[in-house]
Amino acid sequence: MANAADYIADVQKYAPEATEEEVAKIVKHLGIALTKRDSSLVSCSDPKELERVRESWLKRKLALTDSDADLDAAISAVCTTLAGDTSKERVTFYYLLAQKYGKVATL
Repeated sequence: MANAADYIADVQKYAPEATEEEVAKIVKHLGIALTKRDSSLVSCSDPKELERVRESWLKRKLALTDSDADLDAAISAVCTTLAGDTSKERVTFYYLLAQKYGKVATL
């Protein structure tokens, strides 16, 4: 089973202030999804994948009520931030979205 130590270095490349405790909350939330390489990554070129991020992470978990267009813009911004990474770790992606909306402390 994955743990925060497996992801903290990747998250801190983009958010140096991230703590292992915060990352652990995302890892716990994702659970079994992190056991398969494919589901542990986010594909910015897959519209269904990005819709899933918006619906399950931003709306359900973070309880955001912004318009889909605004949420999609935030997702797109994270895709741009991670553009240099061929493997966009889901934990890092979700952390950056939580950070953008000031929700890291409430994970």
